[in-house]
Amino acid sequence: MQMTFALRRKEIITSPSPVKEILGRWPALRLESQVCAEFQCITNQNLTNTFYAELDCHTAKTGKTADALAEFLRVHDLKDQHDVHTSRTTVLCALPVYLREDASKFFKTCTIEDDSEEPDVDSSVALLTVVRELPDIALQHNPEKISIILENEAVITGLQRLSDAFLLMFGLIYALDLSYPKEMANTFEFIQKVPLGLDDGKLKPRVLALKSDLLIHAQ
Repeated sequence: MQMTFALRRKEIITSPSPVKEILGRWPALRLESQVCAEFQCITNQNLTNTFYAELDCHTAKTGKTADALAEFLRVHDLKDQHDVHTSRTTVLCALPVYLREDASKFFKTCTIEDDSEEPDVDSSVALLTVVRELPDIALQHNPEKISIILENEAVITGLQRLSDAFLLMFGLIYALDLSYPKEMANTFEFIQKVPLGLDDGKLKPRVLALKSDLLIHAQ
């Protein structure tokens, strides 16, 4: 895959094809290790290390900046056991709430009974979480599995943690030269420009406000 990187980038950028066709030609892009390797070739940055290091740095701060996040924090605090994975899930679900975005089309949930090998999801970009029972709030720390949906099809399935699924989704968007989902544009811009420090140009007002808030709490 490393030897064919230049050929693959030229093909993806100059001759856009459906995601299904691209992954059919380059099936290794369904693997976590290859998605991260592709991201590093594109950005010269280690996606996994940078993403998790920055996410964990802000875990204790992000949720304290708006009353709208109170319910997420309540669900988080009710858990009997907390670890880095539950904290990461809470932060990722809280980000679009803070940035005043409707994440319902991106963070999708279904029950085991509704799930199948080929989930029917009417969404161009989404994370589909499979649970035993539908929750009252879209925050699941222990799902049965999570699938990455691109162009209405599951391209990677069987993931166990939301943070891993989100990281791979971000990497695939870069690898396949896709646009961010419109309803989550601020959230993805924040991940790109603040934790990952990519293209750190002018920030949208809501993203800039969150960055400023985090800097205040870091002092």
